[in-house]
Amino acid sequence: MGSLGRAVYTVGFWIRETGQALDRLGCRLQGSYYFQEQLSTHRTLMNVFDKAPVVDKDAFVAPSASIIGDVQVGRGSSIWYGCVLRGDVNSISVGSGTNIQDNSLVHVAKSNLSGKVLPTIIGDNVTVGHSAILHGCTVEDEAFVGMGATLLDGVVVEKHAMVAAGALVRQNMRIPSGEVWGGNPAKFLRKLTDAETAFICQSATNYLNLAQVHAAENAKSFDEIEFEKVLRKKFARRDEDYDSMLGVVRETPPELILPDNILPDKAPKGSQQ
Repeated sequence: MGSLGRAVYTVGFWIRETGQALDRLGCRLQGSYYFQEQLSTHRTLMNVFDKAPVVDKDAFVAPSASIIGDVQVGRGSSIWYGCVLRGDVNSISVGSGTNIQDNSLVHVAKSNLSGKVLPTIIGDNVTVGHSAILHGCTVEDEAFVGMGATLLDGVVVEKHAMVAAGALVRQNMRIPSGEVWGGNPAKFLRKLTDAETAFICQSATNYLNLAQVHAAENAKSFDEIEFEKVLRKKFARRDEDYDSMLGVVRETPPELILPDNILPDKAPKGSQQ
């Protein structure tokens, strides 16, 4: 750092110190009525004693999610905004390609009425809908847990089984493969159709693609975000007649276009005959 750099740094330091001093003075003048803002202590990944989360480098964990303690998240899985995975008194395992959607809660059981020690095990390509609660249970590969459903200790959801939205599955219940269970308490409703079975797999793929977009967006720097704001303002869509009167042709910059695999009504380039 040259002489000019040191001088600029020193001036910046003085300004910051002056600001802090003024803040402290203002707090004293306000007496007991002042409000002091605290920095957020939220941590997306947090240890509990010697238990540390292990998250695959290709998994997406939203910034507002919390993964705590003995939790493993596999390749291509996504943990969405507001989720809590708390592996403090036992372990949580999430397989590959699984999505746990916004505001869902996953916890474990150290002890219960049956005396069982129960981790929570979630397999590969599982979809867990928004605001679901999974507690000391097992969800096998390619199963589906609907929005707001609750799975209690010892529940097993077999492969290609579906728990309907809002269902309450009681302790130690087993949801057989190919069946839909729902209600409070949950009971057998009907068999899955072939279309629903295919949807379970497609849902996992859709969220895998969508997670890549969110991961890229969350990785952007402040400068990139501000640059895109300028682009959006500059290339904002107007009425076609208005544009034609001005002789304006608006082509959306590539930075503002979602990938083809995110939009279901768009086929990937080169796939059309």
